[in-house]
Amino acid sequence: MDHHLQPSEKVAEALKTSRSGLDPQTAQQRITEHGKNVLEVKKKKTLLGMLLTQLTDFMILILMAAAVISGIIGDLTDTIVILAIVVINAIIGLIQEWRAEKAMEALESMAASHARVLRNNQILDIPAADLVPGDVVQLEAGNIIPADIRFIETYTLKVDESSLTGESMNIEKSVDPLPPKTYPLGDRVNMGYKGTFVTNGRGVGYVVATGMKTELGRIAKMIQVAEIKTPLQKRLEVFGKRLTLIILILCAVFFLVGWWRGEAWSTMLLTSISLAVAAIPEALPALVTIALALGARRLVKSNALIRKLPAVETLGSVTYICSDKTGTLTLNKMTVQEIFEPQEVTSTLSVFKGKDILLHALALNNDVTKDKDGVWVGESTEVALVQYAQDHGYDRFALESEYARVAELPFDSKRKSMTTFHRNGSGVIAIVKGAVDVLVRKLEPTQQALIPSLERRADEMAGKGFRTLGYAIRMFDTMPATQNTGEIESSLTFIGLAGMMDPPRDEARQAVTECKTAGIHPVMITGDHKLTAQAIARNLGILSAESDLVLSGPELQKLSDDEFDAEVERVRVYARVDPEQKLRIIGALQRRHHFVAMTGDGVNDAPALKNADIGIAMGINGTEVSKEASHMILLDDNFATIVKAVKHGRRIFDNILKFIKYIMTGNSGEIWALFLAPFFNLPIPLLAIHILWVNLITDGLPGLALASEPAEADIMKRPPRDPKQSIFSGGMGWHILWVGLLMGLVTLGMQAWAIHYAGAHWQTMAFTVLCFAQLGHVMAIRSEHRSFFRTSLLSNKPLLGALLFTSGLQLMVIYTPFFNEIFKTQPLTLGELAISIAVASIVFWAVELEKFLKNRRINVPMY
Repeated sequence: MDHHLQPSEKVAEALKTSRSGLDPQTAQQRITEHGKNVLEVKKKKTLLGMLLTQLTDFMILILMAAAVISGIIGDLTDTIVILAIVVINAIIGLIQEWRAEKAMEALESMAASHARVLRNNQILDIPAADLVPGDVVQLEAGNIIPADIRFIETYTLKVDESSLTGESMNIEKSVDPLPPKTYPLGDRVNMGYKGTFVTNGRGVGYVVATGMKTELGRIAKMIQVAEIKTPLQKRLEVFGKRLTLIILILCAVFFLVGWWRGEAWSTMLLTSISLAVAAIPEALPALVTIALALGARRLVKSNALIRKLPAVETLGSVTYICSDKTGTLTLNKMTVQEIFEPQEVTSTLSVFKGKDILLHALALNNDVTKDKDGVWVGESTEVALVQYAQDHGYDRFALESEYARVAELPFDSKRKSMTTFHRNGSGVIAIVKGAVDVLVRKLEPTQQALIPSLERRADEMAGKGFRTLGYAIRMFDTMPATQNTGEIESSLTFIGLAGMMDPPRDEARQAVTECKTAGIHPVMITGDHKLTAQAIARNLGILSAESDLVLSGPELQKLSDDEFDAEVERVRVYARVDPEQKLRIIGALQRRHHFVAMTGDGVNDAPALKNADIGIAMGINGTEVSKEASHMILLDDNFATIVKAVKHGRRIFDNILKFIKYIMTGNSGEIWALFLAPFFNLPIPLLAIHILWVNLITDGLPGLALASEPAEADIMKRPPRDPKQSIFSGGMGWHILWVGLLMGLVTLGMQAWAIHYAGAHWQTMAFTVLCFAQLGHVMAIRSEHRSFFRTSLLSNKPLLGALLFTSGLQLMVIYTPFFNEIFKTQPLTLGELAISIAVASIVFWAVELEKFLKNRRINVPMY
């Protein structure tokens, strides 16, 4: 039943109640029928259940298999290191899943604990959980509304619904049924919703919904969903499955070829297991986690607090940013943008000693005050008006001492106006402020001819997105004896218009432009009306093409899913949308294979934040519910910060791809060396401990340092990475194969040469070539296009340190007797070391040549 469309009598009839309330027996029956007025929470996972979820991730299963294999071949060090990586990842995952549970706890904390009800015409204070549909609830300023209610009595009642609707203005409530049409929550002025806050007046209403059937309950259902997997998680899962298949095939072929050549099956089994260990990138999950953590730390310095680590990487894949308007794209501060005074009227009046009449009216007709710090306190529109007057030399308090207020007719939603009375010499002046369409119907006869021009001017202001108020005056010899507003607010003289808006942030305009250059579509979602939203979006550059659409909540509701899917990529502004419609927007974009960032600050935003690929809550004005449901919190509530975060995210994702390229190419080199050695009648070039050393030290330290690589120059001039692309797209898979093959061949070439010319040192030289070939590779892949010689090593000091440290460790393994014993290495002569490094450098020069040829083909300079 649409209770907001029905008279209170019909609502009472449908609920089988009356103004005297329910009797206790009926209330008890209804608790049995409808349940308690509480938010139900899905059965929470146990700690063990959360742990099992973390340990069944495909990459984790591969690592655990690697640990078992390493244990079988007697390499307990490898087993311990791999299991440590598994434990670290599981702990991080547990923390993130535990945080997800906190969103529901924050939502539950909003509920009122007690309620005042009428039962059998007696006033009772009862636990809010015991409310049932049909109860009659009494409310006053300071109360949290305990259930969804239909008001039947209101006395200057105002409700703060910002947490639920996103509308920053307190809503004045009424009791009259609304005309039949579709209304968003913020426009249902005769309804009150569970969890919202009474700021002024008092009221009485029928409970129409309790528990999970309330609007707050519907939100609770929507946020109890599984976490969305990030692009990298999806890609790594696919990568893990493919890698496992490739490893199994390689090991089987290797074993069968060796057995066919007459090798002992036990020897070939152990060697095949060594090959599997070489192929598994043990350090990859740890390196990804550390890179994301380092990225999160940098983002905090840019006012973006990451709550869930994978969100750092997701930022780099975002294709749509759906942003709230108020406070994010705008300053969240109403400001007078334009005033209009009909000179033919105001020039003939000398009400305020010949000075500007409209500015006097702006300063005097309001209820704002100043706090102890001198800051204006009051309704945002009134603060804007009085501030504008003060900025032009008309101070409210100075004027009130001269034109003392003697009475007031407060604003109400029926009259749509407010009147203040001020002493003016021997008489009284009434200043009336209100909706233009209301005031023009109350003008004195001599001003009737002005009405078309006044309405036209008001429409022009509204077309610019301004909230427009009209001002009029009336002179009285003495204070009117009557309080009849119809008589007092008549025969008015119109003195002007004031157009206000919450102005766009200057940095938001630049950020919108940067978004578009980066191939990201900015979309504005607001609780404002369509015309206002459209004007601000044009000002910001969000609406810039003829094909861009503006859609209101009621218009969206009329579209089927198929119709909306066909249009969603053209919509740039949504006005007056409800929480479920935000979910529709996200779902439609995700079905079109987009990655969606959604901002929000209210309870109503929590489901959208939870279901978006990356949910971004407001740190200053955001509710605890929205923060707990989000992946990231903006500490300055600024849209420009999101764009900075996207840039960081792209850089981090680029760097993650670089060290995946680095690690997988190194592993590929090891695989090729082990796999091809028997075909060249060469002994196995590497021992298991050599493989472990390369995988954890030579791979790990420089790979981790790649996370500090500066952003590429074109990082915000290219489109987002296609979410459907695999990790190995764009030539990366081919690079891993051919560079890995080259590494394997130079290692085997060094081995073959050393066997004939260096005797017992051959294995040490092959081991050294592989290590330094990887270090050469990491220097070459720092940039996708720029030559190593055009990049400064000092721009990534951690990498420089890692290169020097890893080289030092390798030399220690070669020249220290203690490590010679552990690693089965022999000290090399300076000539042998020089030859090994020279051969290893072939990989560096080959990758530099690859970049040169690729850039020449696509006409990109290497500088």
